[in-house]
Amino acid sequence: MNLQSTIEALAAAGATADKDAALAAFYELKTALEAGTVRSAEPDSSSATGWRVNTWVKQGILLGFRFGDLVDMSAGLPFSDKHTQSLQRFGAERNIRVVPGGSAVRGGAHVARGVICVPPMYINIGAYLGEGSLVDSHALVGSCAQIGARVHISAAAQIGGVLEPVGAMPVIVEDDVLVGGNTGLYEGAVIKQRAVIAAGTVLTGSTPVYDLVNGSIIKPAPGQPLVVPAGAVVVPGARAVTVGAGKDWGLSLATPVIVKYRDDKTDARTELEKWIR
Repeated sequence: MNLQSTIEALAAAGATADKDAALAAFYELKTALEAGTVRSAEPDSSSATGWRVNTWVKQGILLGFRFGDLVDMSAGLPFSDKHTQSLQRFGAERNIRVVPGGSAVRGGAHVARGVICVPPMYINIGAYLGEGSLVDSHALVGSCAQIGARVHISAAAQIGGVLEPVGAMPVIVEDDVLVGGNTGLYEGAVIKQRAVIAAGTVLTGSTPVYDLVNGSIIKPAPGQPLVVPAGAVVVPGARAVTVGAGKDWGLSLATPVIVKYRDDKTDARTELEKWIR
């Protein structure tokens, strides 16, 4: 059997699966994930979102947790984790800048050449980071999140992990996206290329986005995640509560708003990002 078939059979066996076979499959998958030859989700032009979930990859990652043994991983400070969940180490030959100061990249994550990691930040297993991207201080790239090339993930941004359920779409951030500070992207939201997500914006897989430019409300299709259009500039907004006591009290609810689409002026402002690379 190939790796996919092996993992699917082991996952189906559950706790009764052969431990040695499960660990062997997990380590083979882990190597492929780090190399970027296998991904938990990948582009698919036939899909409504442009992406396809590889359920078997998530099943393989879970094998590592299920059959891993708890071991001491202390390195100056006390840590312990499953023995299958070691951290990656980066030599200068990989051309990846991991600035000293408390960052961690878990094994099984793909980090491409030219990526910059500013401490403290964390990249979890199954994640994919494309060439030239930057993960700034206190930022999280969650398990299985797919980050394109030349993406700037600003300080304290949170890219949520979606490992379970295994069929759920992970968070997708395509090429040349700017993710502002203190932004939260969760529950399989898909951010198309060249979008700008302004600081403090929160998007989930079911969040409606108000598009002022086109006079429409973007909502996820049934069974599909939210898709933010290419080039959209999304900022935090608010809409009034129109029912019940909320109306009488003058309350409003936070909501993301598209205020424009990227043009030459927007690109000129984001040109500054190149100077920190």
